[in-house]
Amino acid sequence: MGLTLLRHPRVNAPGICYGQSDVPLAMGFEDAIAKAVLQVPKAQRLVSSPSARCLVLAEALSLATALPVTLDPRLLELNFGTWEGRAWSQIPRAESDPWAEDPVTRAPPGGESFTQLQTRVAAALADLDHTLVVTHAGPIRAAQILTGRADFAAAFARAVPYATPVHLPALTGAI
Repeated sequence: MGLTLLRHPRVNAPGICYGQSDVPLAMGFEDAIAKAVLQVPKAQRLVSSPSARCLVLAEALSLATALPVTLDPRLLELNFGTWEGRAWSQIPRAESDPWAEDPVTRAPPGGESFTQLQTRVAAALADLDHTLVVTHAGPIRAAQILTGRADFAAAFARAVPYATPVHLPALTGAI
């Protein structure tokens, strides 16, 4: 089976940099969760980011599969540091432009780079197999890169769907 990763349901935070911040779910999230529950394969484990937007989906999956939820903070979204909770339009270009030029190795002020996120995601997913993972777009993109399914550009060229299974091979031996 490998890994089945699911991004949390859609949120209601237009124009906000919210990385690790808790933000409200968008209206209609219940329908997305019900659909996700029907699409997941059988698994042996269920692991989730501790973010409230992930826990809503993880708890529904737990009820449907009878698997307990294991929380892993290494599955949190990218830490945007001092930008968290701010409108993107209010972040000075003098801060955001250097980061946007090289998000792989540069971090927002007080935050983390994509390389740092990828390192913690690799540790969280190492040796997991037959596992449902509820997380965020950044960690899913990192997992796609780690499993060789995409390079950085390809992983960011397409949107990660909300509450929709993304199937990847296990990372065992991939890192």
